[in-house]
Amino acid sequence: MNQYFIIDFDSTFTQVEALDELARFSLKDHPEREAIYKKIEDLTNQAMEGKLSFSQSLEGRVKLLQANKNHLKELVKHLKTKVSSSFSRNKKFFKDHSDEVLIVSGGFKEFITPVVTPYGIKKENIYANTFVFDEKGQIIGYDRSNPLSEEGGKVKLLQNNLN
Repeated sequence: MNQYFIIDFDSTFTQVEALDELARFSLKDHPEREAIYKKIEDLTNQAMEGKLSFSQSLEGRVKLLQANKNHLKELVKHLKTKVSSSFSRNKKFFKDHSDEVLIVSGGFKEFITPVVTPYGIKKENIYANTFVFDEKGQIIGYDRSNPLSEEGGKVKLLQNNLN
C-alpha cells in the first residue's frame, strides 16, 4: 500500500481562505464591498461549522465574487506571500517526496496550482475544483461534476483515486 501526504490548501498550505481573499480583489471598487465580504465570510464559516453544506456554501460564495482571470492573477501573487511557514520551511521535503504529496482541496486549481508547484508538488497530484469562465474571462460558476464541489467530496475522491 502506498503512503501519501494529503494536504488541504486553505488555512493549511496557506494561512488564509483563498475565496475570501479573492473577494478582496474582485470587489475592491464595489460600493457594497464590506457587506458582500461579510456574506462570503459568513458562508465560509457556516460550512466549516456544519450549518451549511459545502456545496451550498461554495455556490453562494462563487456567485458573490464577481471575479475574473485578472483577479486570479492578483490573488496568486498574494497567496504566495501567505504560505504557512511550516511549508516554506520544508520545501526540500516536498520536492523529495513529490510523488507522495497530494493537495486535496475544495478550493480551485486556477489559484492552487501556481502557489504549490514551486514546492515541487506535481500538477497531477493537485485535486481541486475548477472555475467556469465566460468569453470575457469572468467567473460564472464551477465544474459541478467534480466530487470536490460536493459535501464529503474529499473522502469520495480519495476512495476512488487511491484504491
